[in-house]
Amino acid sequence: MPKRREQPRREPRELGELPYADHLEPFKGRLAQGGDYDTVLFDGGEFEDADASGARFIESAFASVTFAGGRYRRARFSDVWLNGVRWVGGDLTESVWADAEIVMSAPAGTALPGAEMNHVLFHRCKLDSINFRAADLREVSFVECTLRDVDFAGAALTGVTFPGSTLERVRFDKARMSRVDLRGAVSLGISDGYDALRGATISGVQLMELAPMFAHILGVTVDDG
Repeated sequence: MPKRREQPRREPRELGELPYADHLEPFKGRLAQGGDYDTVLFDGGEFEDADASGARFIESAFASVTFAGGRYRRARFSDVWLNGVRWVGGDLTESVWADAEIVMSAPAGTALPGAEMNHVLFHRCKLDSINFRAADLREVSFVECTLRDVDFAGAALTGVTFPGSTLERVRFDKARMSRVDLRGAVSLGISDGYDALRGATISGVQLMELAPMFAHILGVTVDDG
């Protein structure tokens, strides 16, 4: 039987702690479709409306980088580290993320429909109006993050956790959940998809907070009179 992989790290690493840190080379040139970016350090700078669809980023680090728009459809990010990254807009449809750490970053209005995320850590990030529709998230942790207007409609969530995170107007309609742990969430603001919580674990306090909506969905009238 293959050895089960561990949950993603809850404490992110510093740049110098990455196993490939000594091999990183500064980025030069421009992003291109189908490009290979292996052990590359993207330090600062802004990429505006770049087209790196199908590109592969392997054992690379992004520090204080801004992405404005652009196309990264089916790009692959494997064993990457992002810290202080701003991603405004942008099309990352069906992109693949594996063994990634995303720290103190702020994606906003970014489209990731059909994306695959496996063993990904979001740590102290602010996610605003992110489209995860029909995405496949496995062993993903949102630690001390704010998720505002994030759309998980039709997504598959397996082993996803939200310790210390705030959820505001998050959509889960038609999502499929397995081993999803919501107990650590500071607040649980769900705008749609309460019935998709089957397969998730919540706390007793959260159950009491959600009880009125559950009763509404089931058509139950609560009357203490």
